[in-house]
Amino acid sequence: MHPALLALVLACLSACANAQVYKCAAQGKAPVYQDRPCPDGRELRNFAADPATVSVLPMPQAQGSTMRLAAPPPAKARATGPSEKKGKHRGGNPAERRYLSPGMHEGEVLARIGTPDLKSGGGSRKLARWTYMPVEGDAQTLTTVVFEYGKVVEVERKVVR
Repeated sequence: MHPALLALVLACLSACANAQVYKCAAQGKAPVYQDRPCPDGRELRNFAADPATVSVLPMPQAQGSTMRLAAPPPAKARATGPSEKKGKHRGGNPAERRYLSPGMHEGEVLARIGTPDLKSGGGSRKLARWTYMPVEGDAQTLTTVVFEYGKVVEVERKVVR
């Protein structure tokens, strides 16, 4: 499957993320903030029904100081041709892709194989799908990792030519 077509299909399938924060009482009554509803009797605050208030106070400027905006850094040359992009990956070790397994956390996946080429998802169960395109070190293999609440639940590796 052509990478651009795959990206279009994944973009169409992705759901909008509904970010919600719940404040719950953990064991020992310590407050815990989470992205899913609290168990019965453990809710301390529902931020959707009772949003937090924010106060913004102006900060006085120090005597004799002036603010200067720094010039933006010079633009880096970008690889434009397919042959220049072929060997590039975003950190990590592409050879580690074959060792991913369910139960790993997002952070461990990022540390091992780097940031994905495509991301989608974030629906009601916080499902996310990361796709890694073939690169040198993991040639001809498309790797898709599915997360649920930040943990790997599925790893799919397809040989593409």
